[in-house]
Amino acid sequence: MSLEERLILVTGASGWLGRGVIAGLLHGLPDWERWSSPARGLRVRALVPPQEDLPVQCDRRVQYVRGDLRSIEDCRRFCVDGRGALLFHLAGVIHPARRVRELYEVNVEGAGRLLDAAAEAGIERAVVMSSNSPLGCNPHPDHLFDEDSPYRPYMHYGRSKMQLEELVSGWTRRGVFETVVVRAPWFYGPRQPPRQTAFFSMIRDGGAPLLGGGENLRSMTYIDNLAAGLLLAATVPGAAGRTYWIADERPYSMNEIVDTVERLLESEFDQKCAHRRLRLPWLTGEVAGVVDWTLQSLGLYNQKVHVLSEMNKTIACSIDRARLELGYDPRISLEEGMRRSLRWLQEAGGLPPARG
Repeated sequence: MSLEERLILVTGASGWLGRGVIAGLLHGLPDWERWSSPARGLRVRALVPPQEDLPVQCDRRVQYVRGDLRSIEDCRRFCVDGRGALLFHLAGVIHPARRVRELYEVNVEGAGRLLDAAAEAGIERAVVMSSNSPLGCNPHPDHLFDEDSPYRPYMHYGRSKMQLEELVSGWTRRGVFETVVVRAPWFYGPRQPPRQTAFFSMIRDGGAPLLGGGENLRSMTYIDNLAAGLLLAATVPGAAGRTYWIADERPYSMNEIVDTVERLLESEFDQKCAHRRLRLPWLTGEVAGVVDWTLQSLGLYNQKVHVLSEMNKTIACSIDRARLELGYDPRISLEEGMRRSLRWLQEAGGLPPARG
């Protein structure tokens, strides 16, 4: 399956991942020979939420459409004349503003409306972005999730993404159009959102929280690794109906993540680091989890509490199926990926000044 002379639909176009995928489509991914140059004649139609700004500089190959996934009329307008097109459904709510209901309104109900509209329009294949959260946390530190691991969703976000995957499975069984589910863990790289910049500032200033010994593992994926995996999921014929984990080659310990960022900040970006960690007992994550569960059971959401509840957990996956079936070969690992993140951040204005 080729991207050439094809209409590509992308939801979540104003988000971190959406912008990365569109950049890869328009300009290529230089670290991957197969995607080093953009496909000829492709056109991109990008869905942007009504309240978000369009890019300052728009490429003539991109048609931006303002729309809300919660509106079936907006979804139909986005998919119109889409026969034979490819759809990357990347939009979703990770951290709701206040209430957990937003997770289901967008991640499940909005996706359902979009897929209904895609079927009506004759879309050929939909590549749908999921998460590690439907699987929850690894049952022991040496365990790696694979595509056959059972659902154990973590909080409401995980449940919403599980329901999204079940929704996609229903379309797969109907055979109306082809579907592929991509699961990605914590991702990083250029164009990062403020929450990632805040994490870098915490590392520099000595406030990065490490729970227990900090040896719990986290799979991560550099943004261009993920973009390449998504393009493979869209174009490999045998991927239809399958689910794939897309991540870096191996998981990293929390200590390694924090140490790598600190070393790069000081040695290559002229940032004086405090060389401290906010060492907290392992039990802190469990207490945060109880608070998080209590808030979410009341329909409320607090991002800081939720993130802290995961900081003592191992969340790690195997990419063996993606290697075997897609030919996925992640080219960028933690140090180089964080170097590129920091370089982009420096060009965008750098970290905020250290406090105190």
